[in-house]
Amino acid sequence: MNNKNQSNQENAGTVVSVRGSVIDAHFPHRLPMLNNLLQAGDDGNIQIEVMTLLDAHTVRGIALSPTQGLARGATIIDTQRYLQVPIGKEILGRMFNVFGETIDRKEALRANDKRSIHRKPVPVAERATTSEIFTTGIKAIDVLSPLERGGKAGLFGGAGVGKTVLIMEMIHNMVGQYEGVSIFCGIGERVREAEELYREVQESGVLENTVLIFGQMNEQPGARFRVGHAALTMAEYFRDDAKQDVLLLIDNIFRFIQAGAEVSGLLGRLPSRVGYQPTLATELAQLEERICNTRSGSITSIQAVYVPADDFTDPAAVHTFSHLSASIVLSRKRASQGFYPAIDPLQSTSKMLAPHIVGERHYRIAQQIRQTLAEYEELKDIIAMLGMEELSRDDQRTVYRARRLERFLTQPFFVTKAFTGKDGKMVDLEEALTGSEKILADEFADYPEDALYMIGKIDEAEKS
Repeated sequence: MNNKNQSNQENAGTVVSVRGSVIDAHFPHRLPMLNNLLQAGDDGNIQIEVMTLLDAHTVRGIALSPTQGLARGATIIDTQRYLQVPIGKEILGRMFNVFGETIDRKEALRANDKRSIHRKPVPVAERATTSEIFTTGIKAIDVLSPLERGGKAGLFGGAGVGKTVLIMEMIHNMVGQYEGVSIFCGIGERVREAEELYREVQESGVLENTVLIFGQMNEQPGARFRVGHAALTMAEYFRDDAKQDVLLLIDNIFRFIQAGAEVSGLLGRLPSRVGYQPTLATELAQLEERICNTRSGSITSIQAVYVPADDFTDPAAVHTFSHLSASIVLSRKRASQGFYPAIDPLQSTSKMLAPHIVGERHYRIAQQIRQTLAEYEELKDIIAMLGMEELSRDDQRTVYRARRLERFLTQPFFVTKAFTGKDGKMVDLEEALTGSEKILADEFADYPEDALYMIGKIDEAEKS
């Protein structure tokens, strides 16, 4: 321990200037490396990450913690390492901040093993090259916008349409189906949201297979900017060392870009398009490229995406889209009609929905569902003005088919049993496709629409 202190003392410097979160420090002996962690304050409680080398003896860093009490001339220590977070089985069931400190008010963490948050992506030669479907057990996703194992999916939706419930159900299904681990990363989360999510994860019984890590809204931009990297380091441990599948949930990827813009502005860099940082594409790629599947395991990511002012040409949205393999759009209109999950089948898309990946049958059924629902959407105006009687026999059949499909694509969730009183249902892909195929073939034309609402497999409608 003394040796470590002595080596740290050897590379001590002094604070030259403090401007909010930006700290300049002079090191007379040896210049710290980029991204090195510096510590200042009475007990090293002020943590700073080196972002720029100004000259042969001066560095500029961004504070990851509040800088109250830091003054010019104060001693600053180069730890000669990057920011590290704990790894290992011990982190399961715990909640962390960006420094890897537990914030769930339980006993101290026993994990001694720590790993740097700055790691290179898996080389292309070591990645799995086959495209596999990541089945979630949720019919609307698996049939119409299947996720890629080791891929990235965007979850688009406003407040109150069921994003958190969908994320919770995926965590539950991940544990049951893949014996995997779920990691929830909250970037710029409100304190209330973090606390509520923790309680919901605990109540639904999946906490022991989940890790939660938060960079909250009231924290420094530097902490919010690095929390995604910290979560990925934990995820990489479970993929590479524990050989498990990992479900990484990020809420919200836009706030990661926003934190990067704040850091860039604090460092005095000239802004680029629409005021974003000039390094936006690089920073997003450094995070996203670490999400992939290898021969031993995979990290599958579902990322909530906020689209500023619903402008899909915004640079933040454009750069995020370029990394996604699937987009799941939640609709407030469908939620108000009682269709849960409130996934919009016409707006949700997936690059995986191609015949050579999912197979000819799956592709054909998904296209027929989309076509039927699109035709129903066009007929809704005529029905509202003139009524169903004015439609042709073929159009009436299309409407009945579409309404049954809409109801079949709903399903009760395990995590909502306390509210709905219905047991959760997990539906495998084959059952979901068979059910959809039967409805498209009008085998359920004589059944009431409600028989197909909030069920799992199609057999349940036949029994009712």
